[in-house]
This record gives sequence, C-alpha cells and structure tokens, in this order.
Amino acid sequence: MVLGKIPACDNGGMSERGPIEYWLSDMDGVLVHEGRPVPGAEEFIRRLAASGKPFLVLTNNSIYTRRDLSARLAAAGLAVPAESIWTSALATARFLADQRPQGSAYVIGEAGLTTALHESEFTLTDIDPDYVVLGETRTYSFSQITRAIRLIEGGARFVATNPDPIGPSPEGSLPACGAVAAMITRATGVEPYFVGKPNPLMMRTALNRVGGHSESTAMIGDRMDTDIVAGVEAGLETILVLTGVTGKDEIARFPFRPGRVVDSVADLIDLV
Repeated sequence: MVLGKIPACDNGGMSERGPIEYWLSDMDGVLVHEGRPVPGAEEFIRRLAASGKPFLVLTNNSIYTRRDLSARLAAAGLAVPAESIWTSALATARFLADQRPQGSAYVIGEAGLTTALHESEFTLTDIDPDYVVLGETRTYSFSQITRAIRLIEGGARFVATNPDPIGPSPEGSLPACGAVAAMITRATGVEPYFVGKPNPLMMRTALNRVGGHSESTAMIGDRMDTDIVAGVEAGLETILVLTGVTGKDEIARFPFRPGRVVDSVADLIDLV
C-alpha cells in the first residue's frame, strides 16, 4: 500500500514529517499473536533487514533474554537477531546502572531481568540492597513478595520493569508486574518507578540504541495506552496496527492520536 493510501488520523495540523529512517516496533500484537506471525510480518522484517535501516523490536516482557526472544521469533518464522531486540529488563538495567553504577538489587523476576542486571555489573542480593526490582515471572512467590515489602520498608528503592497488570496464557489472564507492584505499594505505601512502556524513557533508550532521531523514527504498536502514548511523548511518528489490543472504535476515547492507523504491518512494507 502506498503512503498516500494508508489510512491516517487527522493530525490537527501537525507538521509534516520526513521519511522514516529508523523503526521501533512492539512485538506481541504487531509481529506475533499467540505465538504465530501476524500476516505480513515476515515480509516486513525481511524488507527492514534488506533496507539496512536500523530497527528494534520492543517488549515489556522481562522474562526472556533477547537471545531467548530471538529464538522464539525464529520459531514463528521471523528472523530478528538478538541485537535487534530491546526489553523492559534491558531498559531497567540500563537505567539502574546510570543511576547507581555497580549497585545492588533484590530481584523478583526471571533470566531476562537477572541476566541484564548482571551484565550491567549489579550485585543481586537480599542483604541491604539499593533497590528492589520487580519484573515478570511465571510463578510469583509469596515469600519473595514478603521479603521485597520488608526491604522497601527498610529503605530500598522500588523499581519495576513495567506497569502491565495482566499477561496472557493459554488458560487466560495471569497477574503481571503491575498487579504485583500494586500489592507491594498497598503494603508499603511506596510507589514503584516503572521503566517500561509507556514510560518514554524506554523509547529514548531504544532511540539511543539505533542512533536515531525522533523526527525520523516510527513506533509501531497495537496498544494506545502503552505503545502509542510512549511514542507520542517521545516525539516519534506513531503507527497503530489493528492486529492486537486496541480496536479501531476505541481510538477516539483517548486524548492523544496515532499518526497513522493501519490494518497490519503488511500495510507498511512499501514504506521501508
């Protein structure tokens, strides 16, 4: 589909942007859905790789390392190298390393988060840590949550990888990082600092990774309340695809607008 025929929202007089030279894309709901590739995603990724334009696949999921995610995408037929993946765990580790180099943290999470923190030279400990860091895990432990509460009460700073309240599973919704963070906040009175989307900090760290500029970078997402608002706040071109969470009839409910609305990434292939 050519540029002029892509359905777009009325931008209310926003200035025309230049060509897209850098691409950021959410993963679930944009490239894959329930472990299967979204129609057009394979060709879109192939076209991006052939173009030489820098791109990153972003996800709030902090469970997996980027090597793990690259393998999972490959199993779905999408050739995304590990270095082209940016997770909330990596963004959190980068943020903490900038704030307190070689600091310490008590972590609730899995390999994606613990590996990122180790690679950032953080010490993982439950003895007087600088931070309590909450991420995603398949099995939240009551004893770990209790320990986190007591450490925060003792002065540890509270950071969480992402605010998502629920996550998907074959059996239905599961409580996710945001829901567990709310429980810890209720117990301690301490709000966490969420690093992942919609925090524009994740967008800025991703921009730094690709060496891009906001005026020439696009963010593709399937959720208005995370992907699109994060892109808007970071000054990026925003593109909403209708293959995930937000439906077309829900867009008008939000006080911000995506730059474009398309059925799927298949409609973006000719822009690369």
